[in-house]
Amino acid sequence: MTQTTGRIFDDIARLVTDAAGMAEGARREVETIIRAQMERMLRSMDVVSREEFDAVRDMAAAARDENERLAARIAELEARLARDEQDAAELE
Repeated sequence: MTQTTGRIFDDIARLVTDAAGMAEGARREVETIIRAQMERMLRSMDVVSREEFDAVRDMAAAARDENERLAARIAELEARLARDEQDAAELE
């Protein structure tokens, strides 16, 4: 009886191990299918890559900095022009 019980437990353990291996294989297969579907969906949506997004973000930040610098320069030139016009009016 002991030998039969041990063999039954060995068979059950082998069966459980095989079932776990099959479940793992099925999980990997489903994961691969889902990943392929997601990639296809993203390609069809024409989504930009992270690198493209970062490049455009950096360009926008540089343009904003340049715009602020130019706005300050314009304000400085307008102030100088106003002083020059005031000085010219006082000389007349």
